[in-house]
Amino acid sequence: MTKKVFIGNVEVGGGSSVKIQSMNNTDTRDAKATLAQIRELADNGCDITRVAIPDMEAALSLKEITSKSPIPVVADIHFDYRLALAAADNGASKIRIKTSGELWVHTDGEVHRKSSDFMVETIPQK
Repeated sequence: MTKKVFIGNVEVGGGSSVKIQSMNNTDTRDAKATLAQIRELADNGCDITRVAIPDMEAALSLKEITSKSPIPVVADIHFDYRLALAAADNGASKIRIKTSGELWVHTDGEVHRKSSDFMVETIPQK
């Protein structure tokens, strides 16, 4: 059995029921449009939503979005840990980071470039 965790106020894992998650297709920098779509998703049974965070402006707009969203908001980030930190500071219930596809590994005093393509998912501690 998996471990039970909470994304915002939504319990996942550990034997909890299946949750519905969707990805918004609005420009996250447009808080009004993003919130309208989140409300529509929630009205249709969505439990968790994910929004793209392509830049700092989008990360900062999370403050308004998360404060008014009826469901938890996951920040979807590619490559930039600074956007993840800003998203966490601005209320994201969960952070999802995709790496750049490259990983530099230090072994025996040498640096080797390795291919990597993995996700790091974390839930900010409040």
